[in-house]
Amino acid sequence: MKYLSEYRDPELAKKYLEEIKNTVSRPWSIMEVCGGQTHSLVKNGIIEMLPDKITMIHGPGCPVCVTPLNLIDKAIHLATEKEAILCSFGDMLRVPGSQKSLLQAKAEGADVRILYSPLEAVKIAEENPEKEVVFFAVGFETTAPANALSVVHADRRNVKNYSILASHVLVPPAIKAVMDDKESQIDGFLAAGHVCTIMGNTEYHPLSTKYKVPIVVTGFEPLDVLQGILMVIRQLEQSKSEVENQYARIVREEGNLDAQKVINEVFEVRNQMWRGIGEIPDSGYAVRDKYAGYDAIRKFDIFIDEAPENPLCISGQIMKGIKKPYECSQFGKTCKPENPLGAPMVSSEGACAAYYHFSGMVEI
Repeated sequence: MKYLSEYRDPELAKKYLEEIKNTVSRPWSIMEVCGGQTHSLVKNGIIEMLPDKITMIHGPGCPVCVTPLNLIDKAIHLATEKEAILCSFGDMLRVPGSQKSLLQAKAEGADVRILYSPLEAVKIAEENPEKEVVFFAVGFETTAPANALSVVHADRRNVKNYSILASHVLVPPAIKAVMDDKESQIDGFLAAGHVCTIMGNTEYHPLSTKYKVPIVVTGFEPLDVLQGILMVIRQLEQSKSEVENQYARIVREEGNLDAQKVINEVFEVRNQMWRGIGEIPDSGYAVRDKYAGYDAIRKFDIFIDEAPENPLCISGQIMKGIKKPYECSQFGKTCKPENPLGAPMVSSEGACAAYYHFSGMVEI
């Protein structure tokens, strides 16, 4: 595809790398928030090509990875004990709960289905009026409009056997939590371009001002990431802390107002648990009372005791950027994609999976 090849030009990549090398004069630590950016960095060998003075720190930007263990247990409970048709994006199926994964529940006979859109789940509910259909609505602000729209669509069509199990997390509060962490040593951020496509850039200006860090909204192709790093380095070298938009071909300052409208129609902001990190204030979406009948938690009145995380898994430290995947004693040994101890080894956006597949650091 010509469109993609334009952002993967090796000669232009060399020029960006050379300019980064000529610009940086002292050590800097930059966190890429999104797991998609982490995969681009690792898969394309960018980390190894950057000057030694630049340290890339992988952030908590993988919604599958930070979905609470207890919520996965609830999804499994709905599929097995309530015998609901449980629909989900594919990444969620292999994420381990406290006892099993959704994939294991499916193998044991539960009706668990992989879908590409929550609107498909509404259609399944219409076609199966005798069954409850639940969509496991996981994601950052990026997937929130489609999940919200499915609720509006079901309500308008009077589909009462449809609901969502919502686990939406928000990026700006996560950046704030990272900067407030005493162990954090982040000098600048690459913000997630797809999130800003929906929400715009306005929420990042107060963060940049308060913490005196540059935040560059960045895409996911190799040249996007390299240009984003260069823009952050230029600011740092000039003692600036501003919000810049590298992803201007897609992102607008105000974002997508229609998408924001449907989000605000169905969801309200709340405190949210992040797996491996803990509760972050005002960092998630909850279904509004107006649509309580489409909120699986309230509809089924689910209560499941919190279970402890696997003590061998250091995913929380990895997602806060404190440690790298290869610093985990279980990485590539007891923890592999086919038998993950934690979500970062499962998801297509997980840092551990990126290093396992592309870094060459796994012992064969």
